[in-house]
Amino acid sequence: MNENPPPCPKCSCEYTYEMNALIVCPECGHEWVPAEDVAEGGDAAGERVVKDAVGNVLQDGDSVVVVKALKVKGSPSGIKAGTKVRNIRLVDGVDGHDIDCKVDGFGAMQLKSSVVRKA
Repeated sequence: MNENPPPCPKCSCEYTYEMNALIVCPECGHEWVPAEDVAEGGDAAGERVVKDAVGNVLQDGDSVVVVKALKVKGSPSGIKAGTKVRNIRLVDGVDGHDIDCKVDGFGAMQLKSSVVRKA
């Protein structure tokens, strides 16, 4: 390994350390093998993989179901758990919002992949 381990891919903490074959982040507790990062980055050629709340890989055009109630600014009621959203589009959104979609009754919005599951 090199002298300075890479920053954490989840929280960007620079105080990571090596523990046997793993690199550990002391702030968020994320552990990873540095060889996995190199293999994923080289094989995917810049294409990132977006997974839902249960680990299924999402793709453009999929239908998803919201797994927890979400508050929506400017709306007296939020999006209820179990709401089905069709024809999603994966984007590089702001603050972890990586799904662009239209929700019936609310219109166009972005959702986080961690609050949906593949339908």
